Amino acid sequence: MADILRLEAVRKSYNVGMPIETEVLHGIDLALRAGEFAALIGPSGSGKSTLLHLIGLLERPTAGRILIAGREIDALDEAGMTELRGRTLGFVFQFHHLLPEFTALENVMMPALIDQGRATRAMRERARGLLAKVGLADALDKKPSALSGGMQQRVAIARALAMNPPLVLADEPTGNLDSHTADDIFALLREFNRAEGSAFLIVTHDARLAAGCDRRIELMDGQLLAATV
Repeated sequence: MADILRLEAVRKSYNVGMPIETEVLHGIDLALRAGEFAALIGPSGSGKSTLLHLIGLLERPTAGRILIAGREIDALDEAGMTELRGRTLGFVFQFHHLLPEFTALENVMMPALIDQGRATRAMRERARGLLAKVGLADALDKKPSALSGGMQQRVAIARALAMNPPLVLADEPTGNLDSHTADDIFALLREFNRAEGSAFLIVTHDARLAAGCDRRIELMDGQLLAATV
């Protein structure tokens, strides 16, 4: 199966050229197959957030190559990075980051609306279908303030899938939830992985949830230690 993500000798430093330069990632080699469901684990300060920022095209590496869906990001200008991010990547965060003035349906439609510039029937139906799949068919017109934390995270998951991205990045998606709700959210991510074929890279401190992934990728002090099944 083809790789949706490939990192080759990726390094990331901050304060480059300054008296005190800090290298956070030290030569990362990593590949994620299309449709894979993987956990990224490691202690605080290990470089997980920096790695996720690079993969999410929010920052560029200091050295090395990153390829997403076969496209090398070093060859892209900022407009190209924005386009690739919007059409290829979905994002789920610990805190849902829903837009409070918009309904659940409108929040889920937002990535497609930004991409296409106007609302379409297909866009609306895609959003309705995703909200139904996360159990919120009756909450389309509700704003985030009228939803529980677990329900808001379900909306965020639906939003991440709005463009049918081949790769979804989830940064502690259950970290702000109780264990029962966390299990439900994790099951939803797994269900979408299997039904839609999107690959998932999930940052988590929950060893129990990480054990339910296809592969566990461990980061320590800016280096990969292991990638176990």
